[in-house]
Amino acid sequence: MKRIVYIFLCAAVLAACGTKKGVVKDPKTPTNIANGEQGQEQEKLRFVQKVSDQALYQQNVVSKMTFTMNTGKKKISVPASLHMRKDDVIRIQLFVPIIGTEVGRLEFTKDYVLIIDRLHKQYIKADYSKIDFLQNRGVGFYVLQALFWNQLFIPGAKKVGEEQLSQYDVDLKFAGTTLPVLLRQRKMLFSWAADKSSALIKETTITYAENTPEAASLTWTYDEFRAFGSKQYPHRQELHLKAVANKQQKDVTVTFDMNGVSADKDWEPRTTVSDRYKAVDVKDVLKTLLQ
Repeated sequence: MKRIVYIFLCAAVLAACGTKKGVVKDPKTPTNIANGEQGQEQEKLRFVQKVSDQALYQQNVVSKMTFTMNTGKKKISVPASLHMRKDDVIRIQLFVPIIGTEVGRLEFTKDYVLIIDRLHKQYIKADYSKIDFLQNRGVGFYVLQALFWNQLFIPGAKKVGEEQLSQYDVDLKFAGTTLPVLLRQRKMLFSWAADKSSALIKETTITYAENTPEAASLTWTYDEFRAFGSKQYPHRQELHLKAVANKQQKDVTVTFDMNGVSADKDWEPRTTVSDRYKAVDVKDVLKTLLQ
């Protein structure tokens, strides 16, 4: 895994010009340099603000979709649905092709993770603090929500306010059509590739504990942006996860191809698990997800 490196280019030209009337001051005095640096910081802040302003106004995002998972050894593609309510729940349902019977459900709420395997009548329900893979890597509900909703986040914070925008850095010299918006917290490095013109986030990358046995990375890309209210929302999203699970390196790609995104609010935000289902130990969460 490669660490994203911050590169700041700084040029200093030393010159002194003499005239008959006296010495002309070097145009790059400390004051001018400070003003230039301040101007750069303001430019960075303006761009981060523009990226933040692309966030959706809707409280609900609902869509039918095709869910595709590729583990390298196995690839499946099934009909699915997505139900999200801001600051409350993210639900993914998987169905049998043609028949339409639900076979699995993943539900992320503010307080817990629920995974239901309807084929084997078993489920996992646990709060985030008990799921080491998520907790240790700073991935909680609001991080997952931001990834699905295509917006900036700060781990541990419910939302990103204007007073927090200065925590991000921007590589203004980056070549290409996007600019990296960067945030580092302890072992975590977060990077958002935002379009220079529209400020829409095209890719989010999270790296954790690089060059260690517990290293992991998540890359979430966005495509097929379409109007959703007054904003744009990506109807195709793809996540690529690299992590160690059960002492084995896992490399998984999941794609969400959405169709008919709406702001429908007529649905229940919580799932009730049947008494006929058996609870599975928390330590098997990641294994169950990957299988």
